[in-house]
Amino acid sequence: MTNEGPWDRIEPGVAHRVDRHGRHDFFWTRMPDRAPALILRLDEGVKLVQPLPKLRHVGAIYRTVEGRNSYCLTLAERSHLDLFETLCRDVVGAAEAADDLQTALQRAVRRTFRWHHLLRGGGRGLSLEEQRGLVGELALLRELVGEVGLMSAVEAWRGPQDSAKDFELPGLYIECKARRSAAQPKVRISSEAQLMDIPGAKLYLRVQDVDTALGGEGMDLQQHVRLTGTLFKDDFIAFDIWEQRLFGTGFDPEDVEIERKWHLGTIRMFEVRDDFPRLVPPLPTGVEAVEYGVRLDDCVAFQTSSQLKSLFFKSEHHV
Repeated sequence: MTNEGPWDRIEPGVAHRVDRHGRHDFFWTRMPDRAPALILRLDEGVKLVQPLPKLRHVGAIYRTVEGRNSYCLTLAERSHLDLFETLCRDVVGAAEAADDLQTALQRAVRRTFRWHHLLRGGGRGLSLEEQRGLVGELALLRELVGEVGLMSAVEAWRGPQDSAKDFELPGLYIECKARRSAAQPKVRISSEAQLMDIPGAKLYLRVQDVDTALGGEGMDLQQHVRLTGTLFKDDFIAFDIWEQRLFGTGFDPEDVEIERKWHLGTIRMFEVRDDFPRLVPPLPTGVEAVEYGVRLDDCVAFQTSSQLKSLFFKSEHHV
């Protein structure tokens, strides 16, 4: 018989504590279909952390176990049992560092998200262009906090959720692009939906110059992230959403080059309307997944104030 690690000899309905000296109630168990599982038993006053990560072959869910709500990790594909055990022990280790159960749940979900991005390819680290884009989005997010508040700003950051637009607010959408200041004056549009009109809403293209160099003055990527995260640290719900969005970008603090500094430069804002240079649906039959470049020199007629306050004013008066 094959040894199934900590689930060996465990039957459905039976649970073995992961560490009898542990701070929190983690148990090895099996689901009714005999799928190996890890559960963290929660108290009644614990707020559930949402959303939960979606991993291939692994389920992350909340369910009632013996009358108590629990955070559960379950394995659907038995051939990955060894990797699943490693994942579970890593989640337990991260959560056990927390002094209270609420923080333990946060850390458990957060660590599961890191595995989600690792297993889908996020663990390869962000390319230089992806890092540049993240720095630009973080700069806009910080500005949004000052205009609409913590929750509205962080919930508006939809790019990490694979939304067509980077930021979505009531009546206002912003697609954020970052570029080298010395590069050719153009930006890359990665899909036909990015600059597509939204009925009843204004759409803007924000272009931020973001330069990088090894050594010298400035902030590394981790410092840009920390500067932004500090804004949310006193609001538990907003900070939880912030971390989920951040992990959604594929960011991993362990991959940061401390010697690489990132510098924010000029911001240009363009209102995307009418005959703005773009490709939008409907596309010719058989054509999809379009990528193309937009020359900024040909967008001058659509340039508007880069101040966010003026955008919100226009949005409120848009009919």
